[in-house]
Amino acid sequence: MRMTLHTDYALRMLIFLAVRPDAPCTVSDVAEAHGLSHNHLLKVARRLRQMGVISTLRGRTGGIFLAQDPESIALGTVVREMEGSLALVECMGSEASACVLTPACRLKGIVTEALDAWLAVFDRYTLADLVTNRQSLAGLLGLDLPASGAVASA
Repeated sequence: MRMTLHTDYALRMLIFLAVRPDAPCTVSDVAEAHGLSHNHLLKVARRLRQMGVISTLRGRTGGIFLAQDPESIALGTVVREMEGSLALVECMGSEASACVLTPACRLKGIVTEALDAWLAVFDRYTLADLVTNRQSLAGLLGLDLPASGAVASA
């Protein structure tokens, strides 16, 4: 099983936004920090906005930001929505299977069980779980954060 780049990029974008929740950023900021394609990230941001996970604000002080608390963003939901089809074998798809083994094959059941187990792991975690090491992530992303425990001025 391999996660699509679309899903991988979505999770990276969400991590970036959760590490820096105090101010909107741009898709370009995320692209630069991760060394990813700006155009691909625009598509990812559009999909995350449609899902209600991020919000966008136009204008000079605009950008993208989390629309929900990291604790309420379930990774399993993000993975399912971003992946689209999770039909790992032909007979799991919505179209008729051309495989001659379909009437007697047990592979579909095993693959479905494996997929369910894979998704169950994501279901146990939220975005907040991915950023418990916020300071370390900020350093790797080239972001300046106040020292742990410091209070930001309003």
